[in-house]
Amino acid sequence: MLRVSLIQLYKLLLEAYGYQNWWPVDEDYHKLRGTDPREEIIIGAILTQNTAWKNVEKSLENLKKEGELSLRFIRKAKIEEIYRLIRPSGFYRLKAERLKHVAEFFNPVDVIQSVSRQELLKVKGIGKETADAILLYAGNRLSFVVDAYTLRLFKRIYRLEGSYDSIKAYIENNIPKDLIIYKEFHALIDVHAKTYCRSTPRCGECFLKSYCLSAIPFS
Repeated sequence: MLRVSLIQLYKLLLEAYGYQNWWPVDEDYHKLRGTDPREEIIIGAILTQNTAWKNVEKSLENLKKEGELSLRFIRKAKIEEIYRLIRPSGFYRLKAERLKHVAEFFNPVDVIQSVSRQELLKVKGIGKETADAILLYAGNRLSFVVDAYTLRLFKRIYRLEGSYDSIKAYIENNIPKDLIIYKEFHALIDVHAKTYCRSTPRCGECFLKSYCLSAIPFS
């Protein structure tokens, strides 16, 4: 039996950290350029694969300053130019190829409103986590994102383990079908995992230690 429900966990995290307002986009840039902020989310979802967000931000800034932060630019630009602009994100050759595939798929970007998760997973370079991030944050659709931080936190608090899809289904079956909760819960989990529930956890300082089945005393 769980010592704290998922919605209680969400409320505890929200009280501690406040609303995160993910996914971060540069609304002013898109208003000025007439580009679509959903495309920034899609691009960012590819770039953040296997790297820290601070590296993604450098690539996004390069695209804004030297190209355009849009899928239109990704489609038209030579791949060598994309290599150069997204280099800070790492794996830049692979990610440039993935961006090309994704940019062709989301042409127009309104495809995001009707595409199924299964269809997205057939696009080269889009795995489960990336598909869910695109659906949730770019499409405003109820598809919870399970990342490494989620798996770590749930394993420690609940001793809950399983496949990506089983953890995703468990979360979705135990929280309200609410877009804000889906977005914020994922963001809050990431913040908490980076702050306390690290690879080497800071259990002694963690405000969730009394609920956690794996808390290490005085760590």
